[in-house]
Amino acid sequence: MKTVFVKPANVERKWFVIDADGKVLGRVAAKAAAILRGKEKAVFVPHQEVGDFVVVVNADKIRVTGRKAEQKQYYSHSGYVGGLKAASFKQVLDRHPTAPLEKAIKGMLPKGPLGRKLLKNVKLYAGAVHPHAAQQPEDIRV
Repeated sequence: MKTVFVKPANVERKWFVIDADGKVLGRVAAKAAAILRGKEKAVFVPHQEVGDFVVVVNADKIRVTGRKAEQKQYYSHSGYVGGLKAASFKQVLDRHPTAPLEKAIKGMLPKGPLGRKLLKNVKLYAGAVHPHAAQQPEDIRV
């Protein structure tokens, strides 16, 4: 079987809007990652960028199930001895409203140069307005 190579000029790129108001974090992230990757297209190839653009609005109103708001921890390390810092989901959401969703989407994309390139195609906004009306994005239900 021959390897399929899709020319970037032949790929039709669309824009989609996902309203995250009251939606579960993982479900929104999984849907966004699938669209970014191009998994729902007939021309999908795992080694090329054939996905679409995703705009997520109301990222600050995303929810998690159970007691994860208090128990889920996000870790960061300064690189120095004893430099481990932890923050709960609620604390991270208060400080950086789009950070939990961005981290979840990033974790669902491939690692390496392709994943970093795909992450640039997602636009996250804490409020309900976005500056991408000129691209005529389609609404998606999650």
